[in-house]
Amino acid sequence: MTRSVFRFLSRQPETPELYGPNHFLRLPRYRDFDQWHKLRSESRAFLQPWEPTWRPDELTESSYRTRVLRNEQEFNTGLAVPFFLFHRPDDILLGGLTIGLIRRGASQSCMIGYWMGERYAGQGHMFAALRLAIPYIFRVLELHRIEAACIPDNGNSIRLLEKAGFEREGLLREYLKINGRWRDHAIYSLLADRATDNGGKEPS
Repeated sequence: MTRSVFRFLSRQPETPELYGPNHFLRLPRYRDFDQWHKLRSESRAFLQPWEPTWRPDELTESSYRTRVLRNEQEFNTGLAVPFFLFHRPDDILLGGLTIGLIRRGASQSCMIGYWMGERYAGQGHMFAALRLAIPYIFRVLELHRIEAACIPDNGNSIRLLEKAGFEREGLLREYLKINGRWRDHAIYSLLADRATDNGGKEPS
């Protein structure tokens, strides 16, 4: 796997910043609103088929501030690590990757979800994000299993997961309400003892 850097800030609990050669992941901040608003607004038609129905106030600043606060609470309580994905060195927001539904005890697992701005899709950015997130999940969070649920006709997402080493396990019927409809989802997983050092094939 491409060498990544896990940098931690002084606040408690430790706040992760994951750096690769051309990308980095960190928690959302209030000052990211303008970039987030622009990217989500212009990508709405591209993203909406794969996401829950957007609320009327989805793109307002007050809704965004509530989202950031909720993200911080979920991180502080160990439930999730919601990352924004940026391009280096210009700090351009590309999308997001969330490590969510973190379960401890006998499970030691999580669920990942991600989104990418339309203008940056298909360029290998999310694969680079996974190459940063996967070792963080297994080595730092010390989880055993990563899960991802994907609508079966989302070919781009399926190819991304398979390229990163995930294996399909089965079908979850009417698993999530996406864009106003209950949709089946294929369930994929990656296990700690099956993850490769190179994080799947190199991006083309």
